[in-house]
Amino acid sequence: MSEFHLNKDEDAAKFLQEAYDQQMAGKVDEAIALYLNSIAAQPTPEAHTCLGWAYSVKGRYGDAIRECEKAVRLDPEYGNPYNDIGAYMIETGRWEEAIPWLEKATAAERYDGKFYAWYNLGRVWEHMGDWTQALEAYRHALEQNPEYSLAEKAISRMQSMLN
Repeated sequence: MSEFHLNKDEDAAKFLQEAYDQQMAGKVDEAIALYLNSIAAQPTPEAHTCLGWAYSVKGRYGDAIRECEKAVRLDPEYGNPYNDIGAYMIETGRWEEAIPWLEKATAAERYDGKFYAWYNLGRVWEHMGDWTQALEAYRHALEQNPEYSLAEKAISRMQSMLN
């Protein structure tokens, strides 16, 4: 093996970055292939979560959920896959099933985007007609990210419904 060959972790990270770049450029099929290369080099919760995201863009929600479940098994403290599973369940009309996944996302140690999970919980509670809980979840989302305009709009909507 050449001394210039990257190690598995570096290969995986390189493929993951390339995959993300392809996905952001709208090249989802190319991204999926690169995410799979990243996982083949070194499975990571990030690569499985991103592969799930790519599958969801293609409408493959079952595959997306399975990839996120793999991510959770690799790192139970990584919050992104919990939120993503909840979001995919919402997309497929499984509102109530989304709740425990989203709650786990809000409590995950390694998750900077908890405001997404709080917002999604708000969507679930609003859909289920529990406007008080929806308002509370939307407020948590805005506390986590004061610039999250979707949460701000949802709070205004809930306040007008409760008045």
